[in-house]
Amino acid sequence: MMNVPEKIEKHRFDPAPKDHSDLEKIEKPQLSFGKDAWLRVRKNKAAIVSAVLLLLIVVMAIIGPSLSKFDPYAQNVAHGNLPPRVPVLEDIGIFDGSQKIGGVETNKYEELGIEEYYWFGTDSLGRDLFSRVWVGTRVSLYIALLAAVIDMVIGVVYGLISGFKGGRVDNVMQRILEVISGIPNLIVVILMLLILKPGIMSITIALVITGWIGMARVVRGQVLKLRNQEYILASRTLGASNFRLLFKHLLPNLSGVIIINTMFTIPSAIFFEAFLSFIGIGLQAPEASLGTLIEDGYKTFQFLPHLMVIPCIVICIILIACNLMGDGLRDAFDPKMRD
Repeated sequence: MMNVPEKIEKHRFDPAPKDHSDLEKIEKPQLSFGKDAWLRVRKNKAAIVSAVLLLLIVVMAIIGPSLSKFDPYAQNVAHGNLPPRVPVLEDIGIFDGSQKIGGVETNKYEELGIEEYYWFGTDSLGRDLFSRVWVGTRVSLYIALLAAVIDMVIGVVYGLISGFKGGRVDNVMQRILEVISGIPNLIVVILMLLILKPGIMSITIALVITGWIGMARVVRGQVLKLRNQEYILASRTLGASNFRLLFKHLLPNLSGVIIINTMFTIPSAIFFEAFLSFIGIGLQAPEASLGTLIEDGYKTFQFLPHLMVIPCIVICIILIACNLMGDGLRDAFDPKMRD
């Protein structure tokens, strides 16, 4: 016999009663601008890896010289031009202190009876390269911090005032900016050398004079676009002061642009210092920076490549990591890149 399907009552087809409380229920938690940007940055693996590498380099710049028992400025000519030698790794045949001299592989540690371990080797004066690399990295990080502070303080404030005031004030400020930008950084440093000794102070003054121009122009352009927005006009109508409009309403809306441009300014400033030290008008001996270490290693690159390669690797990691982080932050803060 065939099974007769059960008859379904008609009231079961009636629509479910509406619950108006569900219409106002928020299914997804609200996100602030910062949290929303962080969620997008977190998806960018290159930016996260770059941030971790930068953090490791910062930590090593702080504690690195203390990890070595050798003073970065102490000379020991008898231990000059030693190749890298690292415990444990020497047991597997790498970084064991051996090098080729005239096509013949030798081990200077064994020949000279040296029992110490120089992890990155030594330079021609017998100074420990490991501690000198991290001391030099401190200089690069100082330049990076200085460039960021100058951009945040001078560049942002100058751009805010110029764009917000407009009219004659903006014209005068922009003409001043054009005059300053017409003077290359290298010329400023050379002029500083006539007054000050070559060193970090002349580089600092050069950055203070010309390092903030790009940020000021970017901020001014954004302020010109935002100053006539409805929320600015509404605040002005309610009696908000210019100071409140600038730092309470405009500045938070410019935070993304400021952070992105700062991340791209940092590599330029680090390379600027390394370039000056490399051509001999930056830091002077016996002071160490990545630029001076590269310049010293460049002279003996064919025979002792590690003297140049190791500082180059460190500065390349810093520059590439900063650029990748800048790309990640740009994608996170740019509204057009929203998922």
